[in-house]
Amino acid sequence: MLKLIASSRIHRLHPTVLRPAHDSASPLLKVLSSLGGLSRRNTDVGGSIQKSKHLLLLQPTTLHHCSYSGNSSLVSSHSLPTETESLLNFCHQRDLPRAMHVLDAMERRRVWADAIAYSELIKCCLAHGAVKEGKRVHRHIFSNGYHPKTFLINTLINMYVKFNLLEEAHVLFDKMPERNVVSWTTMISAYSNAKLNDRAVRLLVFMFRDGVMPNMFTFSSVLRACERLSDLKQLHSCIMKVGLESDVFVRSALIDVYSKLGELLEASSVFCEMVTGDSVVWNSIIAAFAQHSDGDEALHLYKSMSRAGFRSDQSTLTSILRACTSLSLLELGRQVHVLVLKFDQDLILNNALLDMYCKCGSLEDAKLIFNRMTKKDVISWSTMIAGLAQNGFSMEALNLFESMKVKGPKPNHITFIGILFACSHAGLVSEGWIYFRSMKNLYGVDPEREHYGCMLDLLGRAGMLDDMVKLIHEMNCEPDVVTWRTLLDACRARQNVDLATYAAKKILKLDPHDTGAYVLLSNIYATSKRWNEVAEVRKAMKIRGIRKEPGCSWIEVNKQIHAFILGDKSHPQIDEINRQLNLFICRLTGAGYVPDTNFVLQDLEGEQREDSLRYHSEKLAIVFGIMSCPKEKTIRIWKNLKICGDCHKFAKLIAKLEQRHIVIRDPIRYHHFRDGVCSCGDYW
Repeated sequence: MLKLIASSRIHRLHPTVLRPAHDSASPLLKVLSSLGGLSRRNTDVGGSIQKSKHLLLLQPTTLHHCSYSGNSSLVSSHSLPTETESLLNFCHQRDLPRAMHVLDAMERRRVWADAIAYSELIKCCLAHGAVKEGKRVHRHIFSNGYHPKTFLINTLINMYVKFNLLEEAHVLFDKMPERNVVSWTTMISAYSNAKLNDRAVRLLVFMFRDGVMPNMFTFSSVLRACERLSDLKQLHSCIMKVGLESDVFVRSALIDVYSKLGELLEASSVFCEMVTGDSVVWNSIIAAFAQHSDGDEALHLYKSMSRAGFRSDQSTLTSILRACTSLSLLELGRQVHVLVLKFDQDLILNNALLDMYCKCGSLEDAKLIFNRMTKKDVISWSTMIAGLAQNGFSMEALNLFESMKVKGPKPNHITFIGILFACSHAGLVSEGWIYFRSMKNLYGVDPEREHYGCMLDLLGRAGMLDDMVKLIHEMNCEPDVVTWRTLLDACRARQNVDLATYAAKKILKLDPHDTGAYVLLSNIYATSKRWNEVAEVRKAMKIRGIRKEPGCSWIEVNKQIHAFILGDKSHPQIDEINRQLNLFICRLTGAGYVPDTNFVLQDLEGEQREDSLRYHSEKLAIVFGIMSCPKEKTIRIWKNLKICGDCHKFAKLIAKLEQRHIVIRDPIRYHHFRDGVCSCGDYW
């Protein structure tokens, strides 16, 4: 981040940076550490801000002097040249062609306008996205030896930044005889927004060396360019020394960046240091927890924000929807949807709603939102495609992708994750290869680790283990734990013990404490009745202190979460649940249900094997849902582990027997059970 900017212009301004560094301390740390003597009285932050505010607030009707050239002369606002008046009028009307015609006439007559007129002309170019005309204005302003004031040059720099022409902006910035806080902040913000973080931070160093003190806007911009915690803490210390720690934008940026670096405790500390009197800061801390999947804390903060009298805006609601998504709280998400209605056409909010409904398993609501959206971007299409695939409607997802190619935006790497996931969970091997190869060839999207993961999953489900190994060796990135676990899981389904052992060793080499590798290998040995190897794996787990996560299923009834674990009898209605479960199994046996003991992973015999399946957590949750919910209400269950085949068969039969719609979400996907069939088509 702190490498020197490869620019001779910077080197010309600061020749000392050409000297080789003889220590490891970054220039930022060196400069900031020298600011210990700074105090509010020797920083002109407030003055700089006031000056820039007054300049920006100037209107043509209040102009009493010409600030364009070095020899500005006082001019009455009533005696402005005709050309200047015409130029201003056309600019206010956003009539760029006629404004440029006036500019041409002025050049022919060798007449120049004032800074305000040129500023309005530049704004007019921005409004039209007219890069060519903007450059033409730039040439005119600097023609005939005139030297515009700092205010006008800042406006030109801002124009180039808005046009995303950062090199042109920096060339002009370099030529400025005098730079103020607005000049520096504009460039720092531009580099930060462009994710050129090393340049943004380096410019801050040069800004200090030039004796210009950053203001709150400078700090809020450069904070977001921090990639190292050490740099962030130094900046935080500097901010406190100059007395800007209470500024809304600075506090918000501090919270955002601490959160981005995974330092939620530090983010909370910034939030709690003083009374928060602005919704911007509330939104930042709520977003921090929501983005780190701590939905509980995000919702708690949202309640506190409401009690403090702050209203929700689009940013707040987006974070709350994300919290509902991470917790799979569909009913709460629907309540938030009511608040979203007043921002009906907000694209970001609609995308968040779409994501929430898809990931909470309510495809009907998701389709309704998607079809009603007047504007859809690549996120909208990709979210809907992935949602359909994750909920078992693979062909519908692929059909939607075909529509996207015709009338939607260009697909990106996220779109193809959803497409390949759909192929994987529908067993569409040939189609999956076609889409995978088209990524680069047709859309210029390089396959990433997630795309390889989907293809490996597709091949594994199809039993093509040799092709999986071949693809792993062809990957453009090093295989990680997830890659090898995908192979290991495929080996479990195909009972390839030797390849499974190889994959497990690869996983444990990368992560010696990976619980999943031990559990999957143990399950493979158990399915093959190799109980001695099962015992050895479990012994190794015990020595390393590794414990298998118990299967847990939970269901929300009357705004309360009810959790079930195999063997746990703490639920107040467990006796009645077990009694009803046994009655259902008796009825289902007559309909053809036979417990699938292949999913018993213990050395048991006869009835013991069937009993170990009977009380799986998802069965208990299903029965409790039937007992507690009316028939017209969908029973929604969440499970922390992949659903076993026996419970899958049980869910299909009981959904038909009781005429219920049952939805079970495991860590991979949703299963929608209705009329004796599952949306996955028994391929999961």
